[in-house]
Amino acid sequence: MPFDTFLFDLDGTLLDSMADIAMGVNRVRAELDLPPLPTATVRAFVGDGSPLLMQRSLPEGLYSEERLQRFLTLYGEHMLEQSRIYPGIREFLELHRGKRMAVVTNKHHALTVRLLKEFGISSFFQVVIGGDSAPEKKPHPGPVVAALKALEAKAASAVLIGDHHTDLRAGRAAGIRTCFCAWGIGEACGVPYDFLAETPFDLPQLFPGEAR
Repeated sequence: MPFDTFLFDLDGTLLDSMADIAMGVNRVRAELDLPPLPTATVRAFVGDGSPLLMQRSLPEGLYSEERLQRFLTLYGEHMLEQSRIYPGIREFLELHRGKRMAVVTNKHHALTVRLLKEFGISSFFQVVIGGDSAPEKKPHPGPVVAALKALEAKAASAVLIGDHHTDLRAGRAAGIRTCFCAWGIGEACGVPYDFLAETPFDLPQLFPGEAR
């Protein structure tokens, strides 16, 4: 069965946003007189949403809701400085324009919507599920199931495209096929997947558009 529904992760899949995420973390650390963390260290903390990102990025006992909100504020003010769309992504979205498409991310919904708008790709997606849009975050299947329901899509003809094991776990648990994006921030960590894309330019080969 050909795919008519595409669900995408955001950070590390559609957008190369690691530098701005690390900068947001380190701005909070600087306010606490803590040294900056290397980007590679912050990269390993990404994927499970902002609360866990900040818990992992601060010494034990220093995490609080106030500092999480401070990160969201600082990151929101600077999240467009170094982030960019991965080459080839816009063309792949255009190839499938008009099909059911959604973003399913653990990033806050408001930040996600703003990023999609700022980078000019919001029109491709009929649905955006953020980390605060559903009771659970990925790897729980709930956000994926919510996206399918909102799109009125069938699991059998849907694929989740993401760069993190949380994407792969969520997709499998929701009963849809998954594509691991090897160019992104995360790792598969041994979780099985149905398709492998080494670069965004592999996506049209894996999921071609209809012949015109």
